[in-house]
Amino acid sequence: MSPDPTSPVAVDGVVKRYASVTAVDGVSFAVRRGEVFALLGPNGAGKSTLVRMLVGIVAPDEGRLRFDLGGPVTDRADPARIGYLPEDRGLYADAKVLPMIVYLARLRGLERAEAARRARAWLERFDLAARANDRVDALSKGNQQKVQLIASLLHEPALAVLDEPFSGFDPVNQDLVSRLIRELRDAGTTVVLSAHHMDLVESLADRVLLLHQGREVLSGTLDDVRAASGAARRLRVTLAAPAPAGLLADVEAREMARTDGGRVLDLELPPATTVGAALHAILARAEVVDVHSDTPSLRELYLRAVGVDPEADMTDMAGAVGAEVRS
Repeated sequence: MSPDPTSPVAVDGVVKRYASVTAVDGVSFAVRRGEVFALLGPNGAGKSTLVRMLVGIVAPDEGRLRFDLGGPVTDRADPARIGYLPEDRGLYADAKVLPMIVYLARLRGLERAEAARRARAWLERFDLAARANDRVDALSKGNQQKVQLIASLLHEPALAVLDEPFSGFDPVNQDLVSRLIRELRDAGTTVVLSAHHMDLVESLADRVLLLHQGREVLSGTLDDVRAASGAARRLRVTLAAPAPAGLLADVEAREMARTDGGRVLDLELPPATTVGAALHAILARAEVVDVHSDTPSLRELYLRAVGVDPEADMTDMAGAVGAEVRS
């Protein structure tokens, strides 16, 4: 993905090495203003290293970064314009929740009174108002993640960099975070999201960059990624009677399975064949009583792109990638 010099964030050919391991290898991309841009891949793919370069924790060994976040255009982002949610806990365990959030907001340039006002509003939203004077280490992991998320966004950054924001959350709170990220985007905040939970990101990201062993695998909108992968659309057709001989003679499709006595057919359509064309050909030879169509998920597209069985578990995939990186 080539960088766009007019974007608020542009990354051009960055490389980062650690001893004998190349964690990021020649990656380029640009993030548009007011979009959710997702860095995706299993553990060891290079996501967190890219995130650390974006927020200035580490510098690239090669390539360059460019930031245009409302101030001077620089190769290092202004910390006051960035909200960073790290993957690992970055909270003071023995500090009280509200004073700690206010302290961190003050470091980002907010006045104490305004920081306290915003902090109380955020704690109320996250059902943590009653815990404002509790110590951080008295909170559950999920509530600590909420506090960390509040601290990263309280100063209303132009760029929010969120590394594994769903970590430690149950499905209800994962939905809460998803809604928050959409609200940030709708308000004009540029969001860079790093995650390996591809199912959570699929309905959230405007564009994605899929990484494997530090390199780009696929990138673009979900439609772009599907088109580039050449992945086939799946079609399940239920017939009134068992499929007759020659049912698929006039349609470009591959039969994957036939069940219920030959009444239910699972088909795979190549990109050039539309669902409408397939149904038209089938209806000429049989009565159709039900149809279900879907496209491969982002997880399936990724696994196919890196040559892994889509039925494999992402945990296993992460372990395999990690072993490759360590070798």
